[in-house]
Amino acid sequence: MHPPRQANFRLVECLRSTDCLATQPTCFPCERAGGKQVEIRPPKYGSERTVYAPAGLMDMLSEHIRVYRPDGPDDRWLFPGEGEHPLHQNSVGYWWRRARGALGYRLHDLRHFYASGLIHAGCDVVTVQRALGHGTANVTLSTYSHLWPNADDRTRKAASALFDQANGRAYVVRTIKVKQAVEQVF
Repeated sequence: MHPPRQANFRLVECLRSTDCLATQPTCFPCERAGGKQVEIRPPKYGSERTVYAPAGLMDMLSEHIRVYRPDGPDDRWLFPGEGEHPLHQNSVGYWWRRARGALGYRLHDLRHFYASGLIHAGCDVVTVQRALGHGTANVTLSTYSHLWPNADDRTRKAASALFDQANGRAYVVRTIKVKQAVEQVF
């Protein structure tokens, strides 16, 4: 069964590797694998939330299910481990360290990349807070406040736009006048 393309899946504590591995195609609950037992518990600090997945990610997940998980019940593990259990929470970290090579990026750095991308795209504090599952906007601000544009940045951007607009028009007028003057001489 393929997940609906337009669905907004419930991703509980996603963007933390240990929670993203043990997911099911229908609702993405937070479930952690440990040894031969599976412990089902809510995410830390009650940060259950809805993460709005982009269409491209939904396409990738749909293709993953089509290729690697085509048959079975709707609540089967998206990334299975041994037997009926989900993939162990340490497996992704192990694979990440092998794949990254000498780059040195931590898997958790992807979470910061996501947050900074949301901020750069113009998302407000509360939007980023909810996307990351932070309990308060204060937690988000204490980590990412330096990434939001301040009044100086906004003023500089506005002045730059005005300058570009005015200079662009003046340049065109100046170029036309120079061209006309040159044509008259020759």
